[in-house]
Amino acid sequence: MEAREFVASLVAGGMAGMCVDLTLFPLDTMKTRLQSQQGFSKAGGFRGIYAGVPSAAIGSFPNAALFFVTYECTKSALGPLVSTKTAPLLHMFAASLGEMVACLIRVPTEVVKQRSQTCPTLGTRKVFVDTIRQEGIPGLYRGFGSTVKREIPFALVQFPLWEFLKVVFQLRSPRLWMWQRQESC
Repeated sequence: MEAREFVASLVAGGMAGMCVDLTLFPLDTMKTRLQSQQGFSKAGGFRGIYAGVPSAAIGSFPNAALFFVTYECTKSALGPLVSTKTAPLLHMFAASLGEMVACLIRVPTEVVKQRSQTCPTLGTRKVFVDTIRQEGIPGLYRGFGSTVKREIPFALVQFPLWEFLKVVFQLRSPRLWMWQRQESC
């Protein structure tokens, strides 16, 4: 993978992930509170709908950037070894590996964010410090295995489909994809 492609994956992936996470944050807060054992109202209801957003803002860019860099680097490294027929398997593997690596950042971010969302009177920093004091570093990775198991099935479907549709649309509308071949990017 060329340095230009690496930087593009890093920045584009990070920015896209951060935009999505911050835009959908209020909906995520509502979902977390609805699933809370305390119940929606006791978990904060509609108050403090942005509680935990610092955690999401800090973790979102590196999480998404790490996923896309891992995905693209894996494709680049293993792509020459794979035939066109087995390319979807490469995309599945690359996406799964990307999810596992990204979860190293995603899970601690999610733990702090969700705890902040269900206790909106506590700040994100306090939730982080309390988690470390009470549970140590393993507390930040609570649910790592289940999160990876949740993410991989989506990746197994989404990224081979994404790669297939890119090829289909490139064949049908080559002008739409000229930006990928320009040296000025």
